[in-house]
Formats: sequence, C-alpha cells, structure tokens
Amino acid sequence: MAEVVSTNQFRNGMHVELDGQVWRFVEFQHVKPGKGGAFVRTKLKSLVAGSVVDRTFRAGEKMPRVHTETKSVQYLYDAGDEVILMDEETFEQLHLPRGDVEEELAFLQPSSSVLLLMVDGRPAGMQLPASVELAVTDTEPGVRGDTVSNVTKPATLETGAVVQVPLFVNPGDRIKVDTRERRYISRA
Repeated sequence: MAEVVSTNQFRNGMHVELDGQVWRFVEFQHVKPGKGGAFVRTKLKSLVAGSVVDRTFRAGEKMPRVHTETKSVQYLYDAGDEVILMDEETFEQLHLPRGDVEEELAFLQPSSSVLLLMVDGRPAGMQLPASVELAVTDTEPGVRGDTVSNVTKPATLETGAVVQVPLFVNPGDRIKVDTRERRYISRA
C-alpha cells in the first residue's frame, strides 16, 4: 500500500500522485487566513509534461506519496539544451533535459556530486546538499562600518546564481548558501 501524506508533511522535492500523474513539489506555503480554514498554496511540476502549475489544497488533505530511488551521480557539464551527469557506480553517462534541473544548476559546479532522484527508473530531479560553498563574483563592495545585520544586497555567485547577502560581503569572498531556501548562511 502506498504511503499517504497530509498537507502538513509537504516538502520541496517530494513526489505525489494527483489525477493519475506524478508531480513534484517545487514550492509550498501554508496560509492561515483570519477568516475561513487554513490551506496550502503549492507549485507542482509534472514529471510527464514538465509543466508547472499552481494548486491549492485544504489543510489536512491527503494524497498518495510516490517513493523515489536515489542514485549518486557527478555533474560533468552543461551542454546547452541538456545536462551531462555520470553515474558514480557504473560510470555511465546520463543526459537530462536542462529544463528538468534548471533550478538545481544554479548551485552546481562541474564535478560536484549530487543525488539523482529516480521515479520508476526515470530521472526525476536532483537532490542537492543542504548547503554549498561558492565564491562571490559580483556585488557592490562593502563599506567599512556597514554592520547593520538586516540590510542585504544582491550578489552573483560563480555558478551564476544571485542571492541576497549582508553588506560586508565583497567580491572574491567565499560564502555558504542554503540550497533549499536559496539564501546566505555565513562566510565560508
């Protein structure tokens, strides 16, 4: 019997079955309005069509979870319209459409290891480490005395991703980034 998950168990990257198709949670948000019942607003990506849809669920709604297998792979390079990965056990090369892993690519450097999620033997996405260390390539230089803790500025990382960082971070600094929430954690 398939495991059933409730709306309070949703996680980014989790796979569920809806309307006879397998969907992956791209993002979700629990909403508790002042009037009426709580609900969960989600963005779901179809594994078959690749389309992303917005969907709202009532709090406590249940649906079957689709279990995924993981395979350890190494990111080799981006070939434009597809991404080339190598299975670390068999050394077999895998070609994935770039659109399927576009969000994860923002935090991947060539030759880094990641977990490839497999649903029914087909690649369904990547699971990144919780945090990665990357160098800042472009941001406004920090000014001495900028120590206010809650003010941020955009910084471009060596992989092309843009994250908000505190004012004291300068180009060339290495920082630690949370890959799930796409946010600055600390200096590396």
